[in-house]
Amino acid sequence: MNARSILAKLRHRQTPTREELAWMAHALADGEVSDAQAGAFAMGVCLNGLSDVGRVALTLAMRDSGRVLSWNLDGPVLDKHSTGGVGDCVSLVLAPALAACGAFVPMISGRGLGHTGGTLDKLEAIPGVTTQLSEGHFKQIVGQVGCAIVGATADIAPADRRLYAIRDVSSTVDSLDLITASILSKKLAAGLDGLVLDVKVGSGAFMKSLPEAQALAEALTKTANAAKCRTTAVISDMSQPLVPSLGNTLEVAEVMQVLTGSGRGPIVDVAAALGGVLLANAGLAQDVQEGADAIAHAIRKGFAAERFARMLSALGGPVNFNENWRRFLPEATVIRQVSAPHDGYVAKIDGEALGLAVVGLGGGRVVENDRINPAVGLSDVVRLGTKVTRGQTLAVVHAVRSDQGDAAAQAVLQAIKLSGSRPKVPDLIIERVG
Repeated sequence: MNARSILAKLRHRQTPTREELAWMAHALADGEVSDAQAGAFAMGVCLNGLSDVGRVALTLAMRDSGRVLSWNLDGPVLDKHSTGGVGDCVSLVLAPALAACGAFVPMISGRGLGHTGGTLDKLEAIPGVTTQLSEGHFKQIVGQVGCAIVGATADIAPADRRLYAIRDVSSTVDSLDLITASILSKKLAAGLDGLVLDVKVGSGAFMKSLPEAQALAEALTKTANAAKCRTTAVISDMSQPLVPSLGNTLEVAEVMQVLTGSGRGPIVDVAAALGGVLLANAGLAQDVQEGADAIAHAIRKGFAAERFARMLSALGGPVNFNENWRRFLPEATVIRQVSAPHDGYVAKIDGEALGLAVVGLGGGRVVENDRINPAVGLSDVVRLGTKVTRGQTLAVVHAVRSDQGDAAAQAVLQAIKLSGSRPKVPDLIIERVG
């Protein structure tokens, strides 16, 4: 078996066999194929696609290119994955809420990508927290606390790590087959009993249209279920930031206000919708509504906050973070309000533009080794449909330098459109798939 014969099949629009895809995954992981051959493989899949069977085979092959975790716990092992959005810090709320409801959550997460924030970057905005753990330490925290949010080790789906880098430079990122295999190979390597996928759609998401989101949700759920992991997707709206803050420290503050205070808001609604599916599928709730109610109850009563604080302490963070969290979070030196130029209703918010404004402030990466400033970002972002008067705050910029603050303020004015008529605000939860 060799790369040339597999590439020839793709060129002739034939799906390679399961054995050929397994060979390719292991060859990607151990360097047996060159970058040129890896790029040709990615381009062949991107242009000609795989069959449903081929997509499952590639996903499992990439999963099996490295370590696959196993668990011996007295409850179901569950997880959630989001396809990416702005102001999306659901993982920090949902993981501890699931743990409080009797599940175990080994959440292997990622860093910021493009205009979207990364769960690991948000956690590491908290002093002392480290998300790079050994497998033994990871398992210990999951067993004792019920949840741990960490980065993938080098031996988790190494084929995906190689192929992802190739896709980024070969313009093959937007392949349904490669996206599916990339997401699921890492999640399935965690040894899950159940998975829920939050597929975002709208201006702040990678999927801008509902048909695109539905196609991705179908591909993900069919592939994961065929791989024997019970999986459902929830398509949720990302036509505006989920919480009114973008930036690592600012989003952690939003999470803590929900966990230790209000216990309400869009972030709780999404967490309940996702968690309800997981609890019902795992037998920890009679149906999705009962599961959603259990997640919301765990958040409102402070049970999720207690688990979150224990997890942070186990990851090296402050003890009892939920009791005095404000004093641990860094603050930006330049704070600037962005005012509405005229009266009107907030008719449209370009979430991607707002995310890129945060990247411009230093809150995200332009290249992989960029150092993030956790304190910068946007807060108090106005919501869709809000009626504003001239001079009213549309958002607050948190910056290090005045020139960066000025640039971000202009980006906000371009991203938030005002109209004379009130727009129809999309439903937050659009549909379930799978």
